[in-house]
Amino acid sequence: MRRCDHPGCAEAGLFRAPRDRTLKEFHWFCLPHVRAYNASWDYYKGMGPNEIEQALRADSAWQRPSWPLGRLGGASRFDPDLLRDPFSVLGQEAPTARRRGKEATDTTPPELRAALDLLGLTWPLDQTELRARYKDLAKRHHPDATGGDRQAEEKLKDINRAYSLLKRRVPNHRPAPAQAETAAAG
Repeated sequence: MRRCDHPGCAEAGLFRAPRDRTLKEFHWFCLPHVRAYNASWDYYKGMGPNEIEQALRADSAWQRPSWPLGRLGGASRFDPDLLRDPFSVLGQEAPTARRRGKEATDTTPPELRAALDLLGLTWPLDQTELRARYKDLAKRHHPDATGGDRQAEEKLKDINRAYSLLKRRVPNHRPAPAQAETAAAG
């Protein structure tokens, strides 16, 4: 067992403390001496103002490189080189939104249009399709999956409201085309 590195202490050195800024070599102290050492230790001791500023800036990204915002997202067209697809699941096509054509929106009840747009669905639809889309979006925007992102949390609340509205209005099975107009009107 190691002895405490403090001069004159015979206690066991169970707690480590850094020797210098490199954080590669350590002293081993007993609990009272490690507390005293840590209280007086200054990482920035001996550094000039410019060096301190540089160290603080490097720490803001945990010493990892960062990129300007908007590099991988935004309104630009999808770049297929950014997505690895070793099993060719996507084939030669880039991923697209899960929306069907605009021609079906003519029969959409006006009070459901915003909810359908939010979920990326079109009228007519059935409970199975609605539930599958809701589960997909709920998993994607859940706080556990997004690390507690506030925007994703707000989006999930909107998704839940839209799902609640549609769940009450959507039939269990997709109606036939002639029935779809009747269901939209009633």
